[in-house]
Amino acid sequence: MRTDITRINENSPYTDLTEGLQLYAGGTSRLFKTGEWRTNTPVLDDKCRQCLLCAPVCPDSSIPVKNGKRLDFDYDHCKGCGICAKACPFGAITMKEGIEA
Repeated sequence: MRTDITRINENSPYTDLTEGLQLYAGGTSRLFKTGEWRTNTPVLDDKCRQCLLCAPVCPDSSIPVKNGKRLDFDYDHCKGCGICAKACPFGAITMKEGIEA
């Protein structure tokens, strides 16, 4: 049985779910806002030198880069792990307690 993941939500009956909750569609992670359970939030300040060392270490790809410059965090998907703050050699990323930036 193949199930369209975009049609599954908290009100879906168990009969609409796949056995073992297996997912057969790829690239569906963008459909789910996984940052809503974050307990710490990274905040970027003006010390950023655009070295881009934070972007490749983000396990959620929540630091977008465009034209060689990092953009603001994708808080919809950031889980607040703090790896980016540890990787920043300039101390431009600080972790703030709570879900809001």
